[in-house]
Amino acid sequence: MDLNIAGRTAVVCASTSGLGEGVARALAAEGANVVVTGRREQLAKSIAAELPSAIGVGVDMMSEGGPERIVQAALDAFGSVDILVLNGPGPKPAVALDVTSEDISTAVASVIRPQQRMVSLVLDGMRDRGWGRILSMSATNVVEPLPALALSNIGRPALAGYLKTLATQVAPSGVTVNLLLAGGFRTARRDAVEATKAARTGRPAAEIQAEEAAEVPMRRFGAVHEFAAVAAFLCSDLASYTTGTAFRCDGGLVHSL
Repeated sequence: MDLNIAGRTAVVCASTSGLGEGVARALAAEGANVVVTGRREQLAKSIAAELPSAIGVGVDMMSEGGPERIVQAALDAFGSVDILVLNGPGPKPAVALDVTSEDISTAVASVIRPQQRMVSLVLDGMRDRGWGRILSMSATNVVEPLPALALSNIGRPALAGYLKTLATQVAPSGVTVNLLLAGGFRTARRDAVEATKAARTGRPAAEIQAEEAAEVPMRRFGAVHEFAAVAAFLCSDLASYTTGTAFRCDGGLVHSL
């Protein structure tokens, strides 16, 4: 299937590892120019060097002026930004009883502000050209809160609310705005977390992996390319009538419709 995005330029935030890297590679495979971003500059450039048409930008999106540097690098290299894939770390784990006002401010600062700034920097160009794709890589706690992630349960749904509102307002301009909610995926980060848990408990890592995977109806975690394929479609020309929607890629983990 030709997604018809060859020659389009995609900025993929936090794309030096995991699902972000997978999405960057999937878009590159479809012929898009890709801007690989992350705090590890050499890694960003190394990944970009493996792609047909890409640059690597070593910038922390949450730093002062970070979004501006990313977008300017994209414009300098390719002239426009047609696709923006929002991604980034969530707030620290916390239960609701422990949340403070300062924690809430931090959650907003880390989840909403940098991503809204990225959107604001590319949106006018997308609307002027009559084509644009904004996709937020998020998590299933947007629709089903997770007990130990109270701050993420505050920040991610708030970002989703902003993006849903935005989607309605920019739809006449040919710009779509969607979310893709990830469940459990087999990434290097998950492997590291499970290894740490195994070392702490004295249990085999394979046993922990099997136990956690059993909670997913498919009885396994997803592979990065499975998430990236859905993301690439939502960023494509073919998804032109799909906007303001939160899609789940979770192996059936969320219980609600």
